[in-house]
This record gives sequence, C-alpha cells and structure tokens, in this order.
Amino acid sequence: MSETPHTIRWGIIGAGDVCEIKSGPGFQKAPGSELVSVMRRNAAKAEDFARRHGVPQWTDNAEALLSDPDIDAIYIATPPASHKDYAVAALAAGKSVYVEKPVARNAAECEAMIAAESTSNGKLCAAHYRRFLPSFMKLKALLDEGAIGRPLIVRLDMLQPADSSLIANSEENWRIDPAIAGGGLFHDLSPHQLDLMLHWFGPVSRASGFGTNQGGHYKADDCVHGWAEFDSGVVLQGRWHFAVPESEARDLCEVIGTEGRITINFFGEQVLRLFNKDGEQTFRLPNPPHIQQPMIEQVVRYFQGERDNPCSMTEARDVMALMDAFVR
Repeated sequence: MSETPHTIRWGIIGAGDVCEIKSGPGFQKAPGSELVSVMRRNAAKAEDFARRHGVPQWTDNAEALLSDPDIDAIYIATPPASHKDYAVAALAAGKSVYVEKPVARNAAECEAMIAAESTSNGKLCAAHYRRFLPSFMKLKALLDEGAIGRPLIVRLDMLQPADSSLIANSEENWRIDPAIAGGGLFHDLSPHQLDLMLHWFGPVSRASGFGTNQGGHYKADDCVHGWAEFDSGVVLQGRWHFAVPESEARDLCEVIGTEGRITINFFGEQVLRLFNKDGEQTFRLPNPPHIQQPMIEQVVRYFQGERDNPCSMTEARDVMALMDAFVR
C-alpha cells in the first residue's frame, strides 16, 4: 500500500483582501492542506484575519514564517513589487511557494525566481487559477475536440470605465502604480487572459503592441493594444482600455475557427457560447465559492508529489514576456 501524502502546512505572506474569500479559505478546505499561519505588516489586521478565519498563528514579520519549521509552503499575496524577493527568500528557506498574479512586474523578475527554484528543494507555482475553473476547462475541451475546427484568430476586448466594478478596490491603490504593479490595470487583469491564450494555443512566435494613457486619471497606461502570433498559427488581437464610457464597456473573448466560433467573458459570471454547424449552444458553469480553491487543490497535489506542476514559473514568465511585448 502506498504511503498517504503528508498534509501541506501553509503560511500566507500578505493576508489582505484577496485572501478573504478568493484564496484564503481554499487553503483550509483543499484536501491535504492546512493553513497554520498568516502574516501582514499591520499586526492588528493580521490578528483580526487569523481570528475570523480560525488560523492558529499570526505575525507581522515575514521572516517568522520563512524560518518556521512547521510550515511547508508559502502563499505570497502581497503587491507584485515584493513577489520576487519573498519567493527567492522562501525558496532559500526550503519552502515551496505559490505566487499570486501578477507574479512579478516583468519577465526578468520571473527569471530570478526560476533561478532560485533551480537551487532549492522547494517547488514554485504561479496562481493562474482560471485554468481550473469550469467554464475555461469546458472551452479548452471544446477546442481539443474540434468543436470549431482549427482555431484561426482570437479577439480579446477588455474595455471598462475608470470606475468599473470589475476593478478591485484596496486601501492603497497599488494597481495603478507602475513602481509596485509593473504597469496599470492591464498588468492586474491581463495575466488571467494571456495565460489562457498560451495554455490553449501554445508558445508565441512574435508579438508587438503599445501602451498609452488617454484618460489622465493616473500616471500608468490605461490603454494597451497587443498583437501576437502563436507557433500553432493562431493570431491574437487584444484591446484593453480602462477609461471608456460605461456604454462601451465590454469583456469579451472570441475564438474563430475553420468550422465555427466560441465566445466567453473572463470576469464575473462566465457565459460560454458555441456557434457551429449544430447551431448555438450556451453553457453557464458557475465558479466555486472560493475561486482559487480548484487551483490550490492542484498545487497541493504537486507539492505532495502526486502530479506535475499545474502552472510553472516558466509558464508565468512567458505570460509576463507577452505583456512586456505589448507595452514595450
């Protein structure tokens, strides 16, 4: 009889808003997983999070988590500017690491994390969790079974007003500070989309684009256009804008193939539509209550040695490289 995999004991660095519902409870509910400690620079808020979520330990000192022999893995949920340093430190301490997206400010920071992993006993995963949500898994299955024939072109439109409800609110508006986020809201939201493009269509052979600021609400780019061709032959056109009128708001991905097309939105409730020779079909597959839990379950299995890496830092680096090309 094979040995039962050991429980992965987690510590969180940066127990803020994203940990409240999206991710934090997933570490407590995933099989073989236990959340044992949380860290936040504000000690009162760290204590409050631990109390409300039933976490036995809390601290305002990241080093306390990194040096704790009873913690196997670290979830890094701080703003992107500190992801590289925390990941490198955690790997050096022999911990496995799960890094929130955007995983870094640019591809070069990903390279530093990859190098650190190569000399560590720890494992490293990126939080591109939409791969394991029901709607996007269904879309991949439709592509794999040839529901629209051979995919040809993809159009991404993420157009939102400056006060869009899709934009996450936080105490410090770091998402529009390039020094912290690497860019603006494009850097916050596009990793979800571009990771799936690479996951579905493979490596990129060439890419270009530009970013600019048209709304003037902040210093970061609020408008990004990007074009890419994948080794598979699929061609992508993407538009991101975060200062359009409410009447022009849209969140759309359209994949056109030789025998039909598929449309889906990325945020909110996903609605997947298939158009082919059999007519139109609509799929509504709800997300789980804790949207990262399916990904966390796969990460836990990887850390236990039960499966391969559900999203490597090399894959995340390729996402960041594509983003870098789009805003170059």
